[in-house]
Amino acid sequence: MRWWMWVILGVAAIGTTGFFYVQSRLSAPVMSESAVSDLRAEAAAQNETAFDAPQPESALYPVPSATKNVYFGDLHVHSANSFDSYLFGNRLSLDDAYRFARGELVENAVGEQMQLTRPLDFVAITDHAEGFGLHEACDLDEKSNELQAYCDRMERPDARFFLELRAQGEQRPPQNILDGYVGDPEEARGLKSATWRRVVDAANRNNRPGELTTFAAYEYSPPLPGRGKIHRNVIFRNGDTPNHAPSAFDALTELDLWRQLNGMCDGDCEYLTIPHNPNKSWGLAFASQTIDGDPYTEADWRLRQEVEPIVEMFQVKGNSECVIGFGTTDEACDFEQFLPVCDEDLATGCISSTSMIRDGLKKGLALEDELGFNPLAFGLIGSTDVHNSNPGDTEEWDFRGANGILGAPAKTRLTSPRARNLNNNPGGLAAIWAEENTRDALFDAMQRKEVYATSGTRIGLRFFGGFTLSPDLLTAPDLVEAAYESGVPMGSSFVAANDGAPSFLLWAVRDPLSAPLDRIQIIKAWTKDGETHEAVFDVACSDDRAPDAQTGQCPATDAAIDLANCTFATDRGAADLKQVWTDSDYAADQNAVYYARVIENPTCRWSTYDSLRLGQDPLSIVTPTIQEMAWSSPIWISPN
Repeated sequence: MRWWMWVILGVAAIGTTGFFYVQSRLSAPVMSESAVSDLRAEAAAQNETAFDAPQPESALYPVPSATKNVYFGDLHVHSANSFDSYLFGNRLSLDDAYRFARGELVENAVGEQMQLTRPLDFVAITDHAEGFGLHEACDLDEKSNELQAYCDRMERPDARFFLELRAQGEQRPPQNILDGYVGDPEEARGLKSATWRRVVDAANRNNRPGELTTFAAYEYSPPLPGRGKIHRNVIFRNGDTPNHAPSAFDALTELDLWRQLNGMCDGDCEYLTIPHNPNKSWGLAFASQTIDGDPYTEADWRLRQEVEPIVEMFQVKGNSECVIGFGTTDEACDFEQFLPVCDEDLATGCISSTSMIRDGLKKGLALEDELGFNPLAFGLIGSTDVHNSNPGDTEEWDFRGANGILGAPAKTRLTSPRARNLNNNPGGLAAIWAEENTRDALFDAMQRKEVYATSGTRIGLRFFGGFTLSPDLLTAPDLVEAAYESGVPMGSSFVAANDGAPSFLLWAVRDPLSAPLDRIQIIKAWTKDGETHEAVFDVACSDDRAPDAQTGQCPATDAAIDLANCTFATDRGAADLKQVWTDSDYAADQNAVYYARVIENPTCRWSTYDSLRLGQDPLSIVTPTIQEMAWSSPIWISPN
């Protein structure tokens, strides 16, 4: 749906007066002190007891395990160290973000309280490298009048100033933010490196193996026209990092980024990169060219395969799994997805055929047929991309917007111009299967892609594939150990056999603080005669529902939910779902990829919780409920 259609619907839903009140307030060049005071008063008036929410719990620290524990975290978070976050009114520091990850309560820019129900196991604070050096420049004792005016402007929430800076970054080559303010290039580089040292020091200072693992990290952020992005988070294995964090001003494309990092990283230094928001990449996420139109060579594809093992496919700016069109009719693709399909590839403001991860996985199969290796054999994670220093705050009832005063409080979130805030969601989580909660163990798991994504809840998910996985495993006392011995886990691959069909073990366990499970599905994609294909199968459904013989899908759940207080049904759904599924249609000459998707029973969407806070009915222009999901990393079968 185009933005102007959202405007019309928004006015119809909330009334012209309310709509233009918020529009004028948020589109002002600078947010005045009185306007911020009004927002704080609105936040204080919200009814935070209009629904029942779980109480914060103490952290659990499982003992190391050879068959691996699942650890939940967030690898995409912004603190006040990011220039956009700071301009949006966030003043919570790197250390504040780490305190929040450990379970401590903080307040956002308008005074709304934010707190995790359960602490995170790991986190990476990924502030934009393009803004590194700005805070240090503003702290200089001697500044030019131009720099002083710039710094003064930074101190007031100012959306227009952010858009001006973003427009500089859209230029090719992008215009460095510090250009014209710090005349000496070496001094500017020194200021940027000082920011990066603060980032690394904070990560090292807050790292507590076995409790909270923290990674030194940052975001590489070349913007695209029309609010698009072709960004990557850079995660380092340990505290041995380069002295400088290459930004979009240093590295014009991802190929430049990887080459520069490879040149800087020596000794024990090791990194990986994670692209995010494929849905807003305007087709560049899985295209065969860079932002500047440079075609990928075979060497470029091999470099990408080496340093980019996982993709962030769910976050506050939407779901990047799939979209209806481009060969799919999968209805679940509409989950938290709000961009239309492009009329032609590489357009802006829409989804191209090389935007979504399912299309990227299918393209990887085609590239393997062509090149002999698959450079797009990536694993899947979720994260948040919050700009409020609140990593992992993905519970629907605790969503306080993602961008400071532009997304808070509740009245702003429900009545924002062009309904942009309504399109957002609390974001997802990264789940990692590792022997223990340490930097090395988690980094190794990310490299081998034994990871999965959730839309925000903490669903447990195991996924194994092989030719000797038996249904007898379902009742085995050592199920996981036997599965590792008989097959390969998510993120792995194996070679086809001339006889027999591959089987897959799926085991999902509900988040105890969220709704019971609805179903588990397998999504398969494969190549045949130079064409890619896909299919979706319901593998196990709750409440004794069986897949239809023709469609392969179970009937929809009838689990109820009370929108008056967001109480969900507990008499429907499953605490866990477990199945061994065999692909009887597999042929040994197929190049195929499979991943699992778990769907919960319905719960309230964040917008419904905000409506309750304000004492009003849920908005009619967005769905009042959602069905949270989890997606495994894929398993690949190469043809024999």
